[in-house]
Amino acid sequence: MSRVILIAGPTASGKSALALRLAEDLGGVVINADSMQVYAGLRVLSARPSVADEARVPHRLYGTVADDVAYSAADWAAAAMAEIEAAHAADKVPILVGGTGMYFKVLLGGIAEIPEIPEDIRARVRAKVAAEGSAAAHAELAPLDPVAAARLAPGDSQRVSRALEVVLATGRPITDWQADTRPGPLAPLDAAGLVEKIVLEWPRDELYARCDLRFELMLQEGALAEVEALMVRGLDPTLPVMKALGVPTLAAYLDGEVDLEAAKAESQMQTRRFAKRQLTWFRNQFGDWPRWDAQYYENIYSDFVIKISK
Repeated sequence: MSRVILIAGPTASGKSALALRLAEDLGGVVINADSMQVYAGLRVLSARPSVADEARVPHRLYGTVADDVAYSAADWAAAAMAEIEAAHAADKVPILVGGTGMYFKVLLGGIAEIPEIPEDIRARVRAKVAAEGSAAAHAELAPLDPVAAARLAPGDSQRVSRALEVVLATGRPITDWQADTRPGPLAPLDAAGLVEKIVLEWPRDELYARCDLRFELMLQEGALAEVEALMVRGLDPTLPVMKALGVPTLAAYLDGEVDLEAAKAESQMQTRRFAKRQLTWFRNQFGDWPRWDAQYYENIYSDFVIKISK
């Protein structure tokens, strides 16, 4: 069986539950497509599937990356394709699920083949961002790659850092590299009509309420202990794991800078804003993907399972 199922959607939309149900009904393997759920130290705050859920069907690429690694979309795509091929070899349906739209985009549309960035350049850029802020890195980027600088917000530290690293290391703007992108590794199956795509959606107000409730549950399930465990390791604050939703705000509470109620409210607000950005991104980038109403997809679900089972 060569089909692949991709399930995208904003945070707290119920993607993991849908993927689990499909995996049980179709004999599938759930493959993580969330950039925070890959990290070993973020089970709670990334809302990884529970241990019990992971035991029900095979789950892959969850918690497999060390917290001190800046894991890239290219790294993930290579690992995901290996898992897709392994699932097909075992006659199982690979079901990729997550809220990181760029991961899906790389699989389908490819990624620029940018050379490895030397560690000294990467370290210099990180140090600059840590000491002066991402706006300073954006100012340095502007004359070197004006196209990328115009596209990126000064506060987008991860993408600004990446663009600056690339132009410093290669002498060539990241936008030039991106223009030479080859099709993604999943493109042939997609062209053959074997890739099924789903965007799971909620009404915005209800999605925001789910975001708020989920953060409350995270606090009950050990989010503070998770952040404290990261803090005592002295990890670089510019690493993705240290910028995950909830980590900086709960770290501020643990450092005595704010009270817990303020940290919780800030984390919930940031999560709602993130969900809004995801909704916009999926609408703009995946406008042709079928939409499933998260509350009323039973009829669609039944027809979908029959289609995949044929």
